[in-house]
Amino acid sequence: MAFAITQSCCSDAGCVSVCPVGCIHPAPGEPGFGTADILHIDPEKCIDCGACADACPVDAIFPIDRLGVKDAHFAEVNAAYYRDTEVDAGPTTTQYARLPRLPQGLHIAIVGTGPSAGYALRAVLNRTTAAVTVIDKLPTPGGLIRSGVAPDHPATKNIMHGFDLHLRDPRVTMLGGVEIGTDVAPSDLADHFDAVVYAVGASEPRRLGIEGENLAGSTSATEVVAWYNGIPDVENPLRPATVGRTVLVGTGNVALDIARLFHTSSDALRRTDIADRSLPFFDENATSEIVLLGRRGPETAAYTKAEFAALTAMPDVEIVTLDAADVEPETFAGPPEPGRRRVVFVFGTAPVEVVGDDATMTAVRVRSGDREYAIAADNLISSIGYRTRPIEGLPFDGDAGMIPSRDGRVVDGDEVLRGSYVVGWAKRGPSGGIGANRACAEDTVQAVIDDIAEGRVPRSAKDGGDFEAFLKKRGVSPIRRRGIATIDRVERERGRGAGRPRVKLTSAAELTETARRRRRRRG
Repeated sequence: MAFAITQSCCSDAGCVSVCPVGCIHPAPGEPGFGTADILHIDPEKCIDCGACADACPVDAIFPIDRLGVKDAHFAEVNAAYYRDTEVDAGPTTTQYARLPRLPQGLHIAIVGTGPSAGYALRAVLNRTTAAVTVIDKLPTPGGLIRSGVAPDHPATKNIMHGFDLHLRDPRVTMLGGVEIGTDVAPSDLADHFDAVVYAVGASEPRRLGIEGENLAGSTSATEVVAWYNGIPDVENPLRPATVGRTVLVGTGNVALDIARLFHTSSDALRRTDIADRSLPFFDENATSEIVLLGRRGPETAAYTKAEFAALTAMPDVEIVTLDAADVEPETFAGPPEPGRRRVVFVFGTAPVEVVGDDATMTAVRVRSGDREYAIAADNLISSIGYRTRPIEGLPFDGDAGMIPSRDGRVVDGDEVLRGSYVVGWAKRGPSGGIGANRACAEDTVQAVIDDIAEGRVPRSAKDGGDFEAFLKKRGVSPIRRRGIATIDRVERERGRGAGRPRVKLTSAAELTETARRRRRRRG
């Protein structure tokens, strides 16, 4: 019986490298790798060895005859890929660049702990003997894995298990609660380390740029996700339902995540790691209709097949797709029909104004073709993309919303900043899922290795302990590995008591207090 890959696939191609018959595609180097929502197993060529399932970091691969009701359709999704796509016939092998001889005593810094940082750390540990200091502005590692993946997709978060092993490597020093650009400058990092890899992601929303966008009730998917996923000290950006409708601008996976959570029962949410602070809102949620606006036609929708399948699998939720010409101006002028839970995709339509009384929104005015009309709504959530947050002292491309780079090397105009590198969304923009960061990180780490081997970066005169001494002089007290482990243990213990994976701590003060607790007890 063949195996099939399901929705939680992270596409990092770990399964591809262990398949003895090369039946998993798209593989690295093939069209679609890095942009495909999931990888696919050819059911005709699969020999049922199970090597791919053992290698999968997110438990996304199962024998077809063991797929549950929710995942059964992925047997056809995998098979259909091979009916529609020409692929290479032979096994796929990974080619690694030759490793040059490097000087001893290297010390490299990685800024960030999300997927791109995790893959960069893995590559540095596997391909060099360098000591590594990992720095994050939050005391909880994981980045997008902890704070971006939807609470009802727990299997996807399993990839963090492998990254956690690397963070516990004896060569790694973990420093949480240190913000680059605020606590210390990039020039300070350059002074203390032989190379610095910035894996800072893209955490700022792109704005709509329309009138009324700042009214209460108008927010971004970034703020909503940060609130329900437990980013410290984020307040609820959503207003309680009076109309019963929320408008989402954008048709990507994050927009579908939010739409799905609005229609998920509070009992089901209580079995996830969603932040407790968001539960009262969803308990009392009276939103029955979510309207998603797409500027162009349905063929340009940004959601993946897997995410759309998860939405359509929701019980008692009606999915409606409308073109601009199908919508009468009065369609959304009043409240939705009570008790009828719907997700409505309206294509060929874009917002032009957020309408409100005083400081609070009441409706979204949209343009469909040559017509304009209002959609009465409690909330408007824009989900039209992300930008990297600028770091004071580091070059930034404001138009692209990224750190400017060339082959992973940070550049300032035409000048390469020797010893400074970038990876992930901060390097290539907010595109590709978790697994796309693997090849991206390996390319950047290869640039680091080449530059050090060829003497293109100056060696730091500081040793490993100098940076922590420097932080102490600055009055910065980082959260170290034991404190981070204590936070993780406390969250998991709270979760076990509630039948949940974890109950997240969601205030900076509580996180810091928990991390310091073990230190005081030892004293």
